[in-house]
Amino acid sequence: MFRKILIANRGEIACRVVDTARRLGVRTVAVFSDVDSAARHVAMADEAVFIGGPAPAESYLRGDRIIAAALQTGAEAIHPGYGFLSENPDFAGAVAQAGLVFIGPSAEAIRVMGLKDRAKAAMAEAGVPVVPGHQGADQSLAALSAAAAGIGYPVLIKAIAGGGGKGMRRIDRPGDFAAGLAAAADEAAAAFGNREVLIEKCIETPRHIEVQVFGDGRRAVHLHERDCSLQRRHQKVIEEAPAPGMTDIMRKAMGAAAVRAAEAIGYSGAGTVEFIVDAREGLHPDRFWFMEMNTRLQVEHPVTEAVTGIDLVEWQLRVASGEPLPLDQARIGLSGHAVEARLYAEDVPAGFLPATGRLTHLRFPAAVRSDSGVRTGDRISPWYDPMIAKIIAHGPTRDIALGRLTAALEETEVAGCVTNLAFLIKLLRHPDMRAGQVDTGLIARERAALVPQDAVVDAPLVARAALALADIEAPAPLMGFSLWQPLERQLPTEPPVTLAVAGPDLVRVTVAGRVLDCRRGDGFWWIDGQKIAARVVIDPDRATVLAGARGTVCLRRIDALARRGEERAAGMTIAPMPGVVKAVRVTVGDRLERGDPIAVIEAMKMEHLLLAGRDGIVAEVHASVGAQVEAGAPLVRLEEPEQGAAAASGTGAAPSAGSDH
Repeated sequence: MFRKILIANRGEIACRVVDTARRLGVRTVAVFSDVDSAARHVAMADEAVFIGGPAPAESYLRGDRIIAAALQTGAEAIHPGYGFLSENPDFAGAVAQAGLVFIGPSAEAIRVMGLKDRAKAAMAEAGVPVVPGHQGADQSLAALSAAAAGIGYPVLIKAIAGGGGKGMRRIDRPGDFAAGLAAAADEAAAAFGNREVLIEKCIETPRHIEVQVFGDGRRAVHLHERDCSLQRRHQKVIEEAPAPGMTDIMRKAMGAAAVRAAEAIGYSGAGTVEFIVDAREGLHPDRFWFMEMNTRLQVEHPVTEAVTGIDLVEWQLRVASGEPLPLDQARIGLSGHAVEARLYAEDVPAGFLPATGRLTHLRFPAAVRSDSGVRTGDRISPWYDPMIAKIIAHGPTRDIALGRLTAALEETEVAGCVTNLAFLIKLLRHPDMRAGQVDTGLIARERAALVPQDAVVDAPLVARAALALADIEAPAPLMGFSLWQPLERQLPTEPPVTLAVAGPDLVRVTVAGRVLDCRRGDGFWWIDGQKIAARVVIDPDRATVLAGARGTVCLRRIDALARRGEERAAGMTIAPMPGVVKAVRVTVGDRLERGDPIAVIEAMKMEHLLLAGRDGIVAEVHASVGAQVEAGAPLVRLEEPEQGAAAASGTGAAPSAGSDH
């Protein structure tokens, strides 16, 4: 076993690796960027080395600095975690050339599986079923559209490099193929530096079922399957093991295919073989096809650990240090059911936009497993994935596991930034989820039920938040003398709230047109006859009520100096989330119509296209490609066409210097 390893990652996966390494008596070295100096993974590791600036390209993607840190600290091996350099064959090769051990597969195995066309060809040769499709050197529109017609619509255009849904488009009609191909190729080029695509048959009722494999370079075993069908925009939300409705014959067929895939490339370490399954009539062993192989540990590996009792990180360390596979196939059991939910800092009603903020309060229930890279007081940075935690529940049956996870999420407390917590609870309660009738389109199909557009104001919880704000804003804020009428004050909040002292122990709170009688109890408030014993967290700009199963409510203070509404009225396009500007599609003087593209922002590993909200002429461009922007940052300002025409003719204001920004 190694004496010391370096972890070439950050966040919850780095913390996860430290936990197992510490249990095995292995010392750990963390690496960190300048915004991560106080991060949890840095505090947990035995040693830590600074490697650069906040942008991943300046730090966590700098393989040379990471290898230098390993050599400097005397580490014998590098664990890549997932993301960043974990599936970079050049990095894996450089680690080996430096005389270190890469805790993962060989560079060649990563390279084979890194390009979808090459991977599909290798799998077909190994006897693994692959989705009907087309891949070839001829990337012309004529060749690819002919291939799509031969396969039959609908089809998927997919980038041959990378993953995460980038460079992927579903095309339902021949007339849409040319535009879809151009968009997919552009996105693939921007994300992976490779414009090449392949064409696949689109499965109408798809389920995403993947098989965990583990190899030692000679032989491989599988650790059963996971269902990852609950996705939004190709990003996983809920994962579970085993897959709902799985039969013994189907599991045996998928497991055997996954093992063939791993052994065909001499795979070493943990990997995942992902299959697309046609679930129109249940699960059948002749209706699954290879999609891709992730040559690393997966985010959702805890559900496999829960149902098998195997620590996958321990297996990684043992096999990488030269030990054989710890168990053969016959000894890998399957016990009960496990479900994982990904808790993110994101604004769900706004389209799952990633969010930032300081976690002023964070608590997870002790009854379930929670993997997190953050603590109370930490900041969710705009530079990295905004995952707060993974919450994992295990039980003897699927119903019990779902019930435990739902209860755990109801007990989870987060204050300081918006999260997808309420959405996750709704998703777990959805009747199709409970029945195991899941597919990759469920969230999009049920969006109206899962993401209400018109949020219902929980007046008692808003009143509780208002009372907490009033309590801290001034000594005895609701006490005093008033002649002829109750002492009353309006709080500068959204939604607006009015408080009136109606008696020695009675406050009347008006919110959303409703008047509630509030009386203080011993450590709680009676509000309209309800006992509200919720935790309240006060931040500089909000009061957050954490009310368990009832939900979380934020009452925000209004900043009188805020100019966001005025900016919108003046035609300003602002960044809806923190991210990196990937493209600016306009220049000063361009005439735009409502819906025309303005800019592209990358956030949470996805690209978001910003469109013009009205007709106008571009007056100022504040955005520049590569810039990191916060939510609310001004990007482009439009003028009314008449203003633009006047300025252009010299009869209006001086010409804008927006192009110099």
